[in-house]
Amino acid sequence: MIRIGVTGGIGSGKTTVCRMFAELGVSVYDTDSHAKALMTDDTDVRAGIVEAFGERSYTAEGLDRAYLASQVFTDGERLERLNSIVHPAVKADFRRWCGLHADEEYVLLESAILFDAGFEHEVDLTLAVVAPHDLRVERTCRRSGLTVAQVESRMANQISDRQLRSLADYTIENMSLESLHDDVGRLDRIFRDEARKKRE
Repeated sequence: MIRIGVTGGIGSGKTTVCRMFAELGVSVYDTDSHAKALMTDDTDVRAGIVEAFGERSYTAEGLDRAYLASQVFTDGERLERLNSIVHPAVKADFRRWCGLHADEEYVLLESAILFDAGFEHEVDLTLAVVAPHDLRVERTCRRSGLTVAQVESRMANQISDRQLRSLADYTIENMSLESLHDDVGRLDRIFRDEARKKRE
């Protein structure tokens, strides 16, 4: 089985690309949703968060996301501490998940922070989804209700498309749904060929 890491900045269409692969029968591991589940359900992760950020991190309903966000997103060191608790757990969970999908030709790991978090070391190949700056801003404002300034602020804190192009093994430029379908279909054939070569 080949593992493909898929990444892209806000508004790039990374999740749309992963959904298209899923429609072709490819299993997708979404690091964001799995991280949220681990922060709620994994006893070791919970204990690490409580030790680092206090009992207020959890309420009777579960993880207090607003409180935790207030603790980390204005403090780089505290964010790094949270990441040091969560990211290793996500990587271990992804390895277990891959074991459950070992009979498939290839699987995807979807992560906005693929290279920031070191998730690229968990995969065999990487795919970056990129799009023009203005189009990314327009898409994000339309779907999220954020202002242009808010979107651009978030984009400024992410790896640039130029960097992603240089780091990734493959790149899709998301200009339209039609071209996206064509690119996903082409890459699906490439990845299946790579998987067959690996088995041989």
